[in-house]
Amino acid sequence: MPASPVRKRSRSRITGAAALAVSASLLLAACGSTKDTASATSGGTGKVGVILPLLTSPFWQSYNDYVPEMASAEGVEVLKTVNSNSDPSQQITDINNELNQGVRGLVVAPLDSAAVEAGLDQAERKGVPVVAVDVAPDKGKVAMVVRADNVAYGQKACDYLGQHVTGGKVVQIMGDLASVNGRDRSEAFRTCVREKYPALKVLEIPAKWESDTAASKLDTLLNAHPDIKGIYLQAGGVYLAPTLQTLKSKNMLRTAGHEGHIAIVSNDGIPQEFDAIRKGQIDATVSQPADAYAKYGMYYIKAAMEGKTFKPGPTDHDSTIVRLPSGILEDQLPAPLVTKDDVDDPKLWGNTVK
Repeated sequence: MPASPVRKRSRSRITGAAALAVSASLLLAACGSTKDTASATSGGTGKVGVILPLLTSPFWQSYNDYVPEMASAEGVEVLKTVNSNSDPSQQITDINNELNQGVRGLVVAPLDSAAVEAGLDQAERKGVPVVAVDVAPDKGKVAMVVRADNVAYGQKACDYLGQHVTGGKVVQIMGDLASVNGRDRSEAFRTCVREKYPALKVLEIPAKWESDTAASKLDTLLNAHPDIKGIYLQAGGVYLAPTLQTLKSKNMLRTAGHEGHIAIVSNDGIPQEFDAIRKGQIDATVSQPADAYAKYGMYYIKAAMEGKTFKPGPTDHDSTIVRLPSGILEDQLPAPLVTKDDVDDPKLWGNTVK
């Protein structure tokens, strides 16, 4: 899917990020932070590498735009971001390249929860702390995972469809099951439907975060099942456009409130999804916080470079730090469901980009 141009957001949002520095001590206290002198190798200074998973999604384009602003607000010196272009092997190479440039910290959005361990091990051997954004690694050392609760994504999509579709077939267009995000959203959605909405039948499309794959497989599925009542898109940034195009090509794109409308719930919170909600093309999306991912990615890497650590518990930014089964800590940021009732809320990051 061609990348949609996303320009920088309103400067008014920077005020909140800058204010974070003032309340840093409060956050550390709330999370039970401690000083780890053994890991304080850079004293909070030095260059930080930021590695993106891809740039063909408006969501990641927006995150990429937020990085330099949030880094500046946090007093973090970042190198130019690196795009791994949806290739887990390339991402390991990118990590090694950044380490060879002498970075003192890394902020990485893993493509593959298992494969990224090789890069994390390299960073650990060099004493370079890593913060993972959006995706938690299965193994390997990271100072913090900055991520929303992806199980809740699948549950929210399930509940919305279950409450608006009385029965029949619904489709979930899944992400890459090599990613914990794809696994969490998929399993949460199917489990919720099975337990709470047994009148729905779930059909699944494994699409690996690939727009072409999603479009091709959805076209084939609709040929076999033209009576689909609902669709769950696990990533609006890559699945929204091909889904709407496929439905339109089959004369199945009907606006909400009209006969034949297929209820659609997405994930990401990008401006394109909000526009689609306003037009009645889709019904809802879960707003994944691109701005907060950049903001707290910078916050936690600076803290890690200073040797600070955290404990599970509530934070002062409406989130909760939890300990994952792997032992890694994850700051689970809020990700609200957005519908036509609140799609124009100016607090949503998707309404701050043009």
